[in-house]
Amino acid sequence: MGERERWATRIGLVLAMAGNAVGLGNFLRFPRQAALNGGGAFMIPYFTALVIIGIPLMWAEWSMGRLAGSYGHSTTVGLFEKIIKGRLGRYIGSLGISLPLTLLSYYCCIEAWTLAYAFFSATKAYFGITTMQEMNGFLQSFQGITPSAYFSGPYTLIVFWIITIVLNTWIIAHGISKGIERLAKIAMPLLLLFAIILVIRVITIGTPDPSHPENSVASGFAFLWNPDFSKLKDMKVWLAAAGQIFFTLSIGMGTIQCYASYLKRDDDCILTGLATSASNEFCEVVLGGSIAIPISVAFLGLATTAEIAKQGSFDLGFVAMPIIFQRLPLGFLFGSLWFLLLFFAGITSSVALAQPMLSFLHENLGIKRKKAALALATIMFAFGLPNILFIKNGYLDQSDFWIGTVSLVAFALIETILFAWVFGGKNMWEELNRGAAIRVPRVFYYIIRYIVPIGLGWLLVSWIWQDITSSNSNILLKGMDDAAKFYAWLARGAIILIIAMGIFITHIAQKRGNERIHGL
Repeated sequence: MGERERWATRIGLVLAMAGNAVGLGNFLRFPRQAALNGGGAFMIPYFTALVIIGIPLMWAEWSMGRLAGSYGHSTTVGLFEKIIKGRLGRYIGSLGISLPLTLLSYYCCIEAWTLAYAFFSATKAYFGITTMQEMNGFLQSFQGITPSAYFSGPYTLIVFWIITIVLNTWIIAHGISKGIERLAKIAMPLLLLFAIILVIRVITIGTPDPSHPENSVASGFAFLWNPDFSKLKDMKVWLAAAGQIFFTLSIGMGTIQCYASYLKRDDDCILTGLATSASNEFCEVVLGGSIAIPISVAFLGLATTAEIAKQGSFDLGFVAMPIIFQRLPLGFLFGSLWFLLLFFAGITSSVALAQPMLSFLHENLGIKRKKAALALATIMFAFGLPNILFIKNGYLDQSDFWIGTVSLVAFALIETILFAWVFGGKNMWEELNRGAAIRVPRVFYYIIRYIVPIGLGWLLVSWIWQDITSSNSNILLKGMDDAAKFYAWLARGAIILIIAMGIFITHIAQKRGNERIHGL
């Protein structure tokens, strides 16, 4: 296969890793979670989880990826076989290529929403819709849930979805340095620029309606950040904070290991990992917390914003924000910037999700990169289309629950046990500190070996328990009619099929005697 690719520049690596971490959740999920879970008090469990779960696990994944790269691997397939020394490791490692691909199949659908809404903002397609109910109808008809005068079905969405797939395919087909790194160097600065422009615009709004002085940006920041310390007694708040940290850093997806595998053997993982975490936290806490909630309170009022926050992140981003932009001078411009910001956050994450499977096909099966990219595009289309056609039947919600919640935490737990215990504490510690300009404090040895696995296990068990005890359980299919249950099983079947496909191609690679996997 020739010499493996490398990152062309350190800044390109940091921007690409930050792009992997910075996603839609930074600007939609985080402010909602903070608003619902104690405001400023939420930051106590949030930063606690960052220090004892997020950063240690990110360091571990960076180190695992660099270790995999030293053996000529870009994925957890070869890495886990090296650690376990047997077929079992190879097949467990295949989750590191199949799970991100499954997540990608529906993530691109949501990414397409952002691209479409950027176009709708620029063309003022939704201008004139001034109520939450009407704007929700616009969104649902665009998604193909309920036909309206605006959209008779999901046909417009499918067009933007295909454009999104084509863009992702074109980028990953050009490789690490010429594709993903170049994207990161363009998209991340633009994302930051757009976010800063929007934050400045939000701050300068003040009180848009003097007859309602209680509706102001200051009230919005107060709603988001004034601490309600009584919330800290609620274990669900700590669970929400830990979950937010887990998802915001994109850990447990196999993407960090893949990106880090293109490092040199003695490249520093510790400072680079911290730089990535800091970039993500700036985008999430400083920028993400300064746009949607404050401007919503200023224009829609505290009670309406609180209700929107309870309903979900998409209601905030795709229903409330379009209404607000219409009330601003040059609203079409700020609307375009908002949705382009979300699109850049999405595409820098989606190309990362595609990379593990593409690297495996290219390096372990000998498929040329462009052909591998086309194969991935075909898979994205085949497994992504049901998420569009059956969204009204709960198909996408099932996909997100099993992949975006349960599977990623389970995989992170597995990889932590393998790295900290099977690989060995001494080996783990040496690998973490290899090439480090500043050695990791010794306390993190115990955090990674004990606290992180316990924390991940607590997350996994708690989420499963919350689900099975709720009245609308995804696991037990509570509150669903027969049709909804059918689509739930259809979504589960698609997930199982992709996982089985990952195991199968791993077996094929070994059977062919590919020296990158066989005989470790």
